[in-house]
Amino acid sequence: MEIVFFLKGLIIGFSIAAPVGPIGLLCIHRTIMVGRATGFISGLGAATADAFYGSIAAFGLTTLSTLLTRQQEWFRLLGGFFLCYLGLKAFFSKPAAQIVSVKGKGLTGAYLSAFLLTLTNPVTILSFMAIFSGLGLVSAGRNDMAAGVLVCGVFLGSALWWFFLSTGVACCQKKFNVHGMKWINRVSGLLIVLFGLYVLLHLIKES
Repeated sequence: MEIVFFLKGLIIGFSIAAPVGPIGLLCIHRTIMVGRATGFISGLGAATADAFYGSIAAFGLTTLSTLLTRQQEWFRLLGGFFLCYLGLKAFFSKPAAQIVSVKGKGLTGAYLSAFLLTLTNPVTILSFMAIFSGLGLVSAGRNDMAAGVLVCGVFLGSALWWFFLSTGVACCQKKFNVHGMKWINRVSGLLIVLFGLYVLLHLIKES
């Protein structure tokens, strides 16, 4: 029976991660500029955050869910500014200085930045709750084993998407020269900043 929950979690995790948003752009940018490992590790940070929010929904942790969603304005504010920072950093970075092997702290920083950025959107909990409810998976929260298997599936499904994305982008990495990478920096940086500004402007309209 648990294999069914695992497969459903795998599909849900893959589907939630697949739409290309600011995290997707960040993964693509880091893969091209630094390498596949950094892009994939960034994706794993996002997958971990997805699994965290998925566990809140699967285990029925309503108190924590309510607390996080009530404070979502502050999370989104931090996320908006963080996106603007990452976008500006990408826009003004020099390609020649980025084509290096990154290990240790570089990979840790890539993981943590993507993890924290994904965490700044607690509305994701509501998305998981809606999906779990629609698929009749809410009852999994009453069974710790089923809920745990479901969350593992969500994590692996999300990680699978980031593996495919970073691998696919890495295959095209050698086709870009320094001039092309400079434009990738500018375009991806600008788009990430626009995502951040959209979040901030949306908050202003709601207030």
